[in-house]
Amino acid sequence: MALSGATPSVPVRVARVLRRSWTRLRRGFLRTDGFALLVLSAAAVVLGLLTRGAPQWFPSSTLALVVLVGGFLLSVRSLVLLLLVVGGVLLWQLDRLGLAAVRPGNLVIVIGTAVVVLLVARSRAAVGVQGLRGESMLVDLRDRLRAQGELPELPGGWQAEVVIRPAGGASFSGDFVVSSAVQDGRVLEVVLVDVSGKGVDAGTRALLLSGAFGGLLGAMPVEDFMAAANAYLLRQGWEDGFATAVHVAIDLASGTYWVASAGHPPPAQFAAGAGTWHLVSPGGTALGVVEEAEYPLERGVLGPGDALLLYTDGLVEKPGRDISVGIDKLLGEAERLVPRGFRRGARRLVDAVRTGEGDDRALVLLWRR
Repeated sequence: MALSGATPSVPVRVARVLRRSWTRLRRGFLRTDGFALLVLSAAAVVLGLLTRGAPQWFPSSTLALVVLVGGFLLSVRSLVLLLLVVGGVLLWQLDRLGLAAVRPGNLVIVIGTAVVVLLVARSRAAVGVQGLRGESMLVDLRDRLRAQGELPELPGGWQAEVVIRPAGGASFSGDFVVSSAVQDGRVLEVVLVDVSGKGVDAGTRALLLSGAFGGLLGAMPVEDFMAAANAYLLRQGWEDGFATAVHVAIDLASGTYWVASAGHPPPAQFAAGAGTWHLVSPGGTALGVVEEAEYPLERGVLGPGDALLLYTDGLVEKPGRDISVGIDKLLGEAERLVPRGFRRGARRLVDAVRTGEGDDRALVLLWRR
């Protein structure tokens, strides 16, 4: 009987060594810039030879595909080396086949593709990314921003929904939500922010601000949050980098809430006893505009059946129309939710008061059963 500690046989040891070597190779060299350059260079040479044997199937313009793939996968330095290889293949084709076979139009296609791909690669290198990593980084930033907008789990009797729609169906929005359950989950703090601008530019600033504002939530008294957020935004020194915001802190035991606004459309509260919506307007200057701005708190209470509505101006503001008209329309649609209940109401409201796709839109609906 063989002992458990017996030395493995030679074939087993060789197989293990080969398996480890292949794993290191697969995880190392096969994923490197150099390996991609080697494969693409070989592909360019093969295509060059195929052009000589079957020009009707493999014209010289097929080299543009190699250049295009290189732009996705390679760094600028490796891409330049690949372009030199492609250029060498084109010169070889001209020498062996002549200009009649290597048509000028094909040369224009390859050279034009090379110029565009090189410019794009240099712009990516300027921000420290290469190949497909730029797109994956943007996707990761978008997902992180969306994850930070998810509200924490609420205790029984409370419900909340968040809907964010970027302008023009884009992936990035300048509207974002940050929330936190503090004091052992007894208090919920929510901040809805509208950053100036649209698209990726506004989205990257929104990501930075969401991280900063998330760190401020629960770290200081409610009455000091807006002032601290304003000071942080002023320190950034962004041109046209202001933002509007509304901050709400709710005691989930008593339903008492405090709200502060910074140039933001006023929140609306539904009072189940009266069956009506009314605006809560604490006032306050937009963030990042002036120093020493004041942000007064307004107090209210959410009883059973009551609801609180936060929204951005993309839902209520339309060029040539007073914003109060848009707010009235939003509240009119909100009244339609009362008979059927507020569940899935945030999405219905965003769809019902659409003012176009030209601005980011966000809405937070929180209610007490």
